[in-house]
Amino acid sequence: MKPWRRFAVPLLLTALIVLPAALAKKRRLQPQNEALTGFATPTLSENPGSQSTSNGLPEPTGDTFVEDQAAFEEADGVDKGLGPIYNARSCADCHQNPVTGGVSQVAEFRVGHVDGSGNFVNPTLMINHGTTAVPDRSLANDRAVCAEAQERVPLAETIRTFRMSLNTLGDGYVEAIDDSTLQDLAAGQPGLSKGKVHGEAIQVPILEAPGQTRIGRFGWKDQHASLLSFASDAYLNEQGITNRLNPVDLTTVCKTTTDPEDGPDATGLDDIDHFATFMRGTMAPPIDDVSMATPAAQAGQQLFTKIGCSVCHVASITTAATGTVINGGTLTVPEALGSKIIHPYGDFLLHDIGTGDGIVQNGPADTANKLRTVPLWGLRTRGRLMHDGASTTREQAILRHKGEASATRAAFLKLTPQQQAQLLAFLDAL
Repeated sequence: MKPWRRFAVPLLLTALIVLPAALAKKRRLQPQNEALTGFATPTLSENPGSQSTSNGLPEPTGDTFVEDQAAFEEADGVDKGLGPIYNARSCADCHQNPVTGGVSQVAEFRVGHVDGSGNFVNPTLMINHGTTAVPDRSLANDRAVCAEAQERVPLAETIRTFRMSLNTLGDGYVEAIDDSTLQDLAAGQPGLSKGKVHGEAIQVPILEAPGQTRIGRFGWKDQHASLLSFASDAYLNEQGITNRLNPVDLTTVCKTTTDPEDGPDATGLDDIDHFATFMRGTMAPPIDDVSMATPAAQAGQQLFTKIGCSVCHVASITTAATGTVINGGTLTVPEALGSKIIHPYGDFLLHDIGTGDGIVQNGPADTANKLRTVPLWGLRTRGRLMHDGASTTREQAILRHKGEASATRAAFLKLTPQQQAQLLAFLDAL
């Protein structure tokens, strides 16, 4: 058992089941079929997870939500297998605003080029004085455990973009959305937009269920469909730590540990299991009740629908029924996540709104300039907007919408200054 777990778990089991009075009241007043919401996973220096509350997700035998969050926050070093190339030392390094699991200002660097036929090509980056290749991946890591392993992008890789870290709070509900629901959203959008909006749902591999696919919903390119797949991918590509689903390191330059580096603890769970369980157990981002109750925000909510924002930024989605088997047969939707109404203000589909980065991941060639609709829940906690973080105001982000969103952008520009302010007031309440 890891050192922090020896003292953390026994002391914190009681804290796991005790709700603060205000949160308990909110849960009692919430309709039974509404997903639980709240920023309920504060980041602590001592006793990580001890003040956190889950959405009621059943834990694996011997596990607790406290332990899951502590694993999510644990900073790894080279003795644990960090690197050789990596971006961060813990999951929480990239997902921690305003609490563990949220968004952050951290961005990753994606690169590549197109061939003579215009198809995207993953680059091969050379390290170790040009003698060692890191092939076939668009992610260029910003950090390395030694100078010889540091990746640098050659001029030939002309596609270059940053991608902001995404929110993971409430992702258990997102994972529990049935494929047919996303397909229905995509099928209905042309009719709602006079043919202008047509979201794309792509089938992607499920790492824990070899040979099985599911509609992607996680990552800027919808490149993953399950939280365990997402956790495994991030552990390897963002932290450089190999695991049972991604068991081989990206390079052996300066590597001192044996693959796979992630293994079971005293509960029998690997770190990637704790990561996935933590994300599944988080509540969805809440709205700001005080701001949303203002006349300006209420008027803005109506305008949001009127000008067409809600075609892609879908206000309400219901998850699959309790007992539904998902992820290629590896997960059954529990009562805590089943038949729950969520308000993500997103459709989890790929769209071309004129801001695509040109990169293809787990999808067909036509997805190069498409990105997943940004779910707007928790929007008020973000200062750097759009996939690249290049928009620093709500207005800038709206005005970058083109392509499928051209009509909505035009409709926003036709609003009066007062109406535009009302729409922004609504967005600031999310």
